[in-house]
Amino acid sequence: MTSVAFLAPYAAPATLRFVRAVAGTPGVRCGLITQEPLERLPADVRSGLAGHWRIDDALDPTQIAAATRSLENQIGPVERLVGILEQAQVAMAEARAMLGLPGMDAATAENFRDKARMKSVLRDAGLPCARHALVRSVDEAVAFAERTGFPLVVKPPAGAGARATYRVENVADLRQGLAVSQPSPASPALLEEFMTGREFSFDSVFVRGDLVWHSFCHYFPSPLEVMENPWIQWCVLLPRHIDDAAHERVRTVTTEAIRTLGLSTGMTHLEWFLRPGGDIALSEVAARPPGAQFTSLISWAHDADFYKGWADLVAHERFDPPPRRYAVAGVYLRGQGGARVAAVHGLDAAQSEIGRLVVESHLPRPGQPASGTYEGDGYVILRHEETEVVKQAARRLLDLVKVEMA
Repeated sequence: MTSVAFLAPYAAPATLRFVRAVAGTPGVRCGLITQEPLERLPADVRSGLAGHWRIDDALDPTQIAAATRSLENQIGPVERLVGILEQAQVAMAEARAMLGLPGMDAATAENFRDKARMKSVLRDAGLPCARHALVRSVDEAVAFAERTGFPLVVKPPAGAGARATYRVENVADLRQGLAVSQPSPASPALLEEFMTGREFSFDSVFVRGDLVWHSFCHYFPSPLEVMENPWIQWCVLLPRHIDDAAHERVRTVTTEAIRTLGLSTGMTHLEWFLRPGGDIALSEVAARPPGAQFTSLISWAHDADFYKGWADLVAHERFDPPPRRYAVAGVYLRGQGGARVAAVHGLDAAQSEIGRLVVESHLPRPGQPASGTYEGDGYVILRHEETEVVKQAARRLLDLVKVEMA
């Protein structure tokens, strides 16, 4: 048996899917380290755990290490410390060093977590990515803007999921935006050139430095546009076939980027642009499973459970890559202008036209609070053997279904 400590600060539904997968993996005893009391966890999660330890700060490596040692009284000597939260990757790496456990080290975790450092590492290796600067004052930001030109994107150096990210078109916009965040030596801001082109993701699994599985996904529209326009409903498309020459060129660059950042074993989510002239530009990479239901989308595209696949990867350092069987789209439903969902329009028409393609959904319900996130207030997953069928169905769903807020 392999004893695994899973760090999950909060009992978020998406996180618990991974906890269940690890706890249900044959040959694994799973202990959970969390800020949540045991009684707040769902009954099926509690019953699957071999141990539980509550801490006050799940981003404190010292507390994580102490909790891992304490868990050993319940699950035996811990052999793996794992988790999916972006913000916890560096803390977990530092705790592993304290405990002498295998897994991603702190330097590698920083390469993925600190977006300014990430881009510097990639550019130093000759890999294409946006020009950027870590600025500690408004004057530094203006100087970079004068060298680079507008538009620019402002973001936190350790952001995740396009949060606190916005575009500026001129010096006045830049000064106004930074007046709120007030960059300083202790709290710098990351500026980078605004990338134009079609945006995609590259999801991958590495085992001991070897790429053993990968997937491509196309955003409609880009995540930044979604963040800037709360009314936009958006989707992602996973085409069925990803083995042509164009994908091979991208696969080579993205694989080199992930290896350059230092990952040996794990699942990654990388975003990249296809520029108008045909060039590739890397955006950001995360050394964790993707969010926004992407793990479910990937599972539907391959007729395989990638939650369980990730669990086997982190617990036993093995992964059995399944073939791609379907094209899949995830459609994210969002309303605007209110605190709660008032109504959802167009569901009957959508069910009549494309209901046969729906394999999973979480529809907004009247009365539920607005999510306030780019993932929206609900989602629908579509699947078919033909990519074009899925693409047209996703566009039709976006046209038909509207979320009214009040």
